[in-house]
Amino acid sequence: MISRPSRFPWWFRLLLLVAPATRLCAAEPTPADLMITHGHVVTMNDQREVFMDGVVVIRGSRLVAVGPAALATQYTAPKVIDARGALVLPGMINTHTHASMTVFRGLGDDVPDRLRRFIFPLEKALVDRDLVYWGGLHGIVEMIEGGVTTFVDMYYFEEEVARASRQAGMRAIVGQTIVNFPAPDAPEPYGGIARARQLITNLRGDPLITGALAPHAPYTVDATRLREIATLSAELDAPVLIHLAEMTDEVATLRKEHNQTPVEYLDALGLLNRRLVAAHCIFVNASDISLLHRRDAGVAHAMVANIKSAKGVSPVVQMEQAGVRVGLATDGPMSGNTLDVMGQLGYVAKVHKLDRKDRNVMPAVQVVELATRGGARALHREQELGSLEPGKLADVILVDVAATAMVPLYDPYAALVYAASPRDVRTTIIHGRIVMEDRRVLSGAGIPAAGPAGRVTRTPPCRRSNSLGISSM
Repeated sequence: MISRPSRFPWWFRLLLLVAPATRLCAAEPTPADLMITHGHVVTMNDQREVFMDGVVVIRGSRLVAVGPAALATQYTAPKVIDARGALVLPGMINTHTHASMTVFRGLGDDVPDRLRRFIFPLEKALVDRDLVYWGGLHGIVEMIEGGVTTFVDMYYFEEEVARASRQAGMRAIVGQTIVNFPAPDAPEPYGGIARARQLITNLRGDPLITGALAPHAPYTVDATRLREIATLSAELDAPVLIHLAEMTDEVATLRKEHNQTPVEYLDALGLLNRRLVAAHCIFVNASDISLLHRRDAGVAHAMVANIKSAKGVSPVVQMEQAGVRVGLATDGPMSGNTLDVMGQLGYVAKVHKLDRKDRNVMPAVQVVELATRGGARALHREQELGSLEPGKLADVILVDVAATAMVPLYDPYAALVYAASPRDVRTTIIHGRIVMEDRRVLSGAGIPAAGPAGRVTRTPPCRRSNSLGISSM
């Protein structure tokens, strides 16, 4: 039999032989450190993209890819979390709290003038370095268990809160309290200013923790010191945390003495700017809201603490409409009693609807945005926190939707706001590290050694001690 000459030149036949190997090389998966697959991914990006069978890819401390299931074939990682049956979303941000006050939780509830009758005397008698560390560590574990990945704290001995945060692998802004009377960590009035400078300097460059100045309130820090704090904040480019427009007597005193609202007063002193995070802002008017927006300040909305104390409802609906940077907060565990933001969501939605007599205000998606993107915006960190997008920091939580109250799941935002509990948080990842996996809190020292890919074993719901040495449920 005579063979026919090929219709193709030798070089083309050689190309056909080499091409499959070339295609295999081109399809080689890109290395990553951690992948989350098969989750119901709620990105909270500008387009509000949701991937029903989604993938999140993490390398180091950053998100490198977020998208549909097919994305998983493009990457390989030593650790893969199968997120079937869970919502995957950005970690929640608690924009104002006093974590170490967990040790006082439940004291002084339902008592008038609680701040002066209970809180200040308790702190004077009992607060020391050890109490702040252990109370802070307990509060941080509670936040991790509730899906909080960043918190903003104001208290004494804040270097101890920083130490606890670092141990747990938690992201934090820690503010040294400044007051006009002797404090547990500063025997002379306003001694907190020097301590704050040192704290900020010592934490400079820390990837997780930022130091801040924390003047307690306009009624506990005089105008001279507030101006000094404004100058120091600009010099150090450091955040300033303060309680603002929270008390009726605060408003009355500033109106009588300066003919100004609390917001106008801070503006006159040079404090109302992009570095400020103002907690509460209950008693603010339309002019104040416009001023907060123009000065680009952040607002920490602590709904549960405010209504529990019967102070009122902050006009956050109007703030949102005006473009003010608003995030959610719990306040301290003596005020709101819990430190998880998830427990705030339903109150934020329902109380604002009641307050405005309008069921259409504060829809569920907007409330989830306040807990994530809103918190990032209030801290001026929306470029790196608050949504699941490539390039942002890898702060991610998995929320189990298998609980009876979460079934069926039609709308992930409605489920989170109206049905979810902090105990539904399955896994918490901060800065690319798994700090809680299947309800077991880890040390935060790094991603655990890789095991077989796939869904990890669920821990039974019994009392256990986590690796931080704190008993939990």
